[in-house]
Amino acid sequence: MNSIDPKAAQLIAAARAAARHAHAPYSRFAVGAALLMEDGSVITGANFENASYGLSLCAETVAIATASAAGRLREIVAIGVIGGAMDANGAPTGTTPVSPCGRCRQVINEAAQMGGRDLPVHCGAAEGDAVRTYRLSELLPDAFGPADLGIG
Repeated sequence: MNSIDPKAAQLIAAARAAARHAHAPYSRFAVGAALLMEDGSVITGANFENASYGLSLCAETVAIATASAAGRLREIVAIGVIGGAMDANGAPTGTTPVSPCGRCRQVINEAAQMGGRDLPVHCGAAEGDAVRTYRLSELLPDAFGPADLGIG
């Protein structure tokens, strides 16, 4: 059994719980995300697909938009993400860690730069204990963001 950081384990567990609420009738691929906030609270999100595919929202984007709507965008200190193909009951499956897509990496970068942090991104599997942890700067080197526009 792998020993992972307790905060990473907390975020992966919260992301798994969020993924159970994914609205993914088209791809049948559920994703959950969980944000650790400065005060130790956790904000979650799940992917939300739309019949007009371009209008779909990724779990990471949902979670970050929720934090922003609460006035807490700058308070994000870490993120956990899991994903996997949905079984007949809608639960995500699979033992391979899932990482944020390119669009989500850019959205995460917005929050990271606004908070002045190089966020840890914990990428977990839908099942089992496989977790890979990266710094956002590893996932999106030379990112364009608020700092490039003189904001931050």
